[in-house]
Amino acid sequence: MPALESFIDVRRDSHFPIQNLPFGVFKPKQGAPHVGVAIGEYVLDLSVLEELGHFGLPEFQGRQVFSQDSLNAFLAAGRPAWRKAREVIQHLLSSETATLRDDAKLRARVFHAQKDVVMQLPARIGDYTDFYSSYHHAHNVGTMLRGPENALMPNWKWLPVAYHGRASSIVVSGTDVRRPSGQIKPPDTSAPVFGRTKSLDYELEMAFLIGPGNSLGKPVAIDRAIAHVFGFILMNDWSARDIQAWEYQPLGPFLAKNFCTSISPWVVTLEALEPFRKPLPLQEPEPLSYLRMKDDFTFDIHLEAHLKTSSMDAPHIITETNFQNLYWSVAQQLAHHTINGCNLQPGDLLASGTISGPTEKSRGCMLELTWRGANPLRLPNGEARKWLEDGDTLTITGWCEGNGYRVGFGKVSGQVLPSGAVNDRKSFKPQPKITEPLV
Repeated sequence: MPALESFIDVRRDSHFPIQNLPFGVFKPKQGAPHVGVAIGEYVLDLSVLEELGHFGLPEFQGRQVFSQDSLNAFLAAGRPAWRKAREVIQHLLSSETATLRDDAKLRARVFHAQKDVVMQLPARIGDYTDFYSSYHHAHNVGTMLRGPENALMPNWKWLPVAYHGRASSIVVSGTDVRRPSGQIKPPDTSAPVFGRTKSLDYELEMAFLIGPGNSLGKPVAIDRAIAHVFGFILMNDWSARDIQAWEYQPLGPFLAKNFCTSISPWVVTLEALEPFRKPLPLQEPEPLSYLRMKDDFTFDIHLEAHLKTSSMDAPHIITETNFQNLYWSVAQQLAHHTINGCNLQPGDLLASGTISGPTEKSRGCMLELTWRGANPLRLPNGEARKWLEDGDTLTITGWCEGNGYRVGFGKVSGQVLPSGAVNDRKSFKPQPKITEPLV
């Protein structure tokens, strides 16, 4: 794959070479949103190529899947169609293919500068599940709450722990985040109070989009799980830790999580990630049989979180971790999710949970980085942070390092705004926009 070259000029450090070609939904300056892929600093409009007959695949059943405002129809088509479409796109973008390379008028129709388009959510997300799959994150949080001897709950190494999140408050990168309010129980009071969270946090995560679903009552066997996975995105599952501490027992997080979850707009396919597959580390104890798959795997994806305060000129890296720090695999997460007959549908989103590693620098949230606020994070400009403050911008990025190229995910970014008044309808943006280049 490294020898594959495009006639589009792509920087060595770009996240979007011809080896990647992530899918997303964009809105041009004029016209409705439709599906495109990222190549270098451009978006390739697939709806135009579809109109010209380049995607006459039987799996599409005569439907125009790329002229729509979401990836859902494409997701439902399944892996054979995904692979064939990707092969067509790679061929058309190849330096050896004249179709686009030598047709200036066609190039003007199909290419848009990323800086000139508005990215949308990539899919209509019907359901969202958040797992708790990082051993180091779970161990650190458990140590804070229960001590190192009882850090992990008894079930943690037996099953991929998860909870159902709120799909309606998932937003695309660039959407501002309002500081939420809720009930908080200060340690020195006998009753809770209502107010703004003082412990706003980020969570560095990744998530994957479901393609074809499964029928209600019919679990997905683990050796078939990957057939249902289209691709991966970056996620920031913003969290209000003080609200969470009061509400989470016995049923888990509610208001502390459902106020906003940010995702990146570009979906990187499993085919693009294939060169970066790594064996899943040994799991002890051995999982139950429905969670065991021969040659189960993970991916070598470098991940970073950057913090920029309102008084900083440039962002500062506060987390460096890797997707390989997840204990449970994608196949195990999906197989467990459906083992009781739960039906997944195209566009459903399954997230990893906070991804933390064994070192302090690899901790994936402020809760761990500052050890619940006890050890403030020192920034280069002299500021300190126990938690995120109004005006702070948190950006997550990630990529796989290839031989002479990168397969990257762009970024997911959001700025913290002050809390809005109760029932203030203007305090949240239902139609998020970004206008800056993604990478």
